[in-house]
Order: sequence, then C-alpha cells, then structure tokens
Amino acid sequence: MRKLGIAAVLAACLALPAAAQERVARVISGFAAGGTGDLISRLIADAAGPSLGARVVVENRTGANGLIGAEVVARSAADGTTVLQCPMGTMTISPELPGQRLPVDPRTELVPVVNVALSTYGLVVAANGPYRSVADLLAAARARPGALSYASAGVGSAQHLSGELLKRRAQIDVVHVPYRGAAPAIVDILGGRADFMITNLGDVVRQLQGGELRLLALGDSGGSPLFPEARPVSDFVPGLEMAGWFGICGPRGMTPEAVARWAEAMRQAAGDATFRRRLLDAGLTPHYEEPESFARRVEADRRKWGEVIRAAGIRAE
Repeated sequence: MRKLGIAAVLAACLALPAAAQERVARVISGFAAGGTGDLISRLIADAAGPSLGARVVVENRTGANGLIGAEVVARSAADGTTVLQCPMGTMTISPELPGQRLPVDPRTELVPVVNVALSTYGLVVAANGPYRSVADLLAAARARPGALSYASAGVGSAQHLSGELLKRRAQIDVVHVPYRGAAPAIVDILGGRADFMITNLGDVVRQLQGGELRLLALGDSGGSPLFPEARPVSDFVPGLEMAGWFGICGPRGMTPEAVARWAEAMRQAAGDATFRRRLLDAGLTPHYEEPESFARRVEADRRKWGEVIRAAGIRAE
C-alpha cells in the first residue's frame, strides 16, 4: 500500500509540469466589458485559440481611449503571447491629438498585425424627432447656424472627428457636445438634448432595430446587411466618407513568426460562418486584411484624421 501511495504521488507530480505548460495567449482590450471593443476581443479570442494551439484569454485594461491597454502590450514580450485588440481611434486619432498624454506611442511602439472587421458608421437621430432625412437635418442646420448639436463619446473620439468632417464638407455650423462614452451620448439623443450623432452601428444597432433611433445615412458606401436600404452620406454630401475598423496589433519587434501565426488564425476565422455572423449581428463587417495592407490602412487613416484635427483646432482635454 505504501509503495502504491508513493507511486501515485510521483505520478501526480510528474503530471504537474504538463498542466503548468499549457499555452496561454492574451488579447488586451483597452475598453470596458460590454462594449463593441470588448465583444470583438472575445470573438477574436474564441476564434484564434484552435489555430494558435493555445487558450486565449481577454483582459480589459481600460482608460485613455485604449492607450492603457496599448501600454500593456507595448511592454510585453514580442513572441505573440500578448496582442492588442486595436480600434481605429487608439491607433490613428489619439497619437495625432495635441495635448494627449501618451503612456505609449502607437506610431512607434506598436505594429499592425491583421485587420479583423470594418465598423460602418451611421448618422442617427431620435426616431420621434423632426429629422426624417439628411436633407432635413442639413436644411435645419443651415437655417439656424449654431443651434443644432451633435453628440460624441468625448473630445477627440471618432464620433467627434466624424462630426467635424461633416461640418467641413457640408459647410454647416453645429455644436459639439462631448460625453463620457457612447452610451450617455445615445441617451441624450433619445431625450432630445442633442440633435444627431455619427457613430459605429455596433453602438446603436439595438436602438435602431427597436425603432428608438432613425438611421439617416451610412458613413461609407460599403453598405450594411443589417440596413440594406440605407444610403451612404456621400449621396448627400459628396466626398464624405467615415468608417472605422477593429484589428490586432502587437508590440514593436513582434517576430515575423508570431505575426504570421496571428494572421493565419484570423484568416481561418474569417472563413467561419459563425464568426462572421456574430460580427454582423454586432453591426460590424467581417474584413480580413493581411499585415502589409492593414499597415497601409493605419497610416492612411492617421493622415486623414490628423488633417481633421489640425483643421478644427482640436486638443485633448
């Protein structure tokens, strides 16, 4: 009996290293649980695990428009075990915003790995409000300069810059009202305390489908399968294009092998019907984009939004 007991203990001890060596990878989300960024981080984690041969977990490190999470990744090993779910705003707007305190500079300390989804923006108003079309909204803004307002998730957010871009291209004078996130901004749109908002459909899909908000136009010409009848805002304001994206970024110096592993994992995910459907249900468009192409997109959007920031004289608060 004593010999059997010792053998059992030895067997258990020998088994421990195998369990301890389970491969674990992290997807860092710079935003709170429950939002679009958190949702897509969890979809990425679920989809990537089998291809990576690892258990992939999501960690929420919130603050500074995603830059707190970005700092965690920038200080991590470059072997692909820790990556950032990087939205457009974190990678292209924050580093261009004067006065923004940067715990990490995405331009030099992070590298684009792969794009996962495009985020279609929508120009939305309260369904019970006076605006039934883009023409109605623009006419009201031109008739009463400075009287209408648009809501955003905060100064320097994608919603803020999209509103400024609309102002420039449509030549209207409307007032920006920043909130601490998209949720309270939507509440005030519904309550009539702000006139309109331009935001990604994932933020407002429930209210649109429930009839509380009205979608006047899409931000780009790509269309939305959830709202197939919606027209692009460029039909009313020529040249106006507003869209976002959600990708994966890694620390500077991330090895080519690690980049390739994540790119292949998301390429496989892009072909999975369940993964695609879950993105579509969240108001996002599945869009696999390899590292080189994604890097070009990031750089182009930095130039685009940097020009809007400088033209409007926007500074971080």
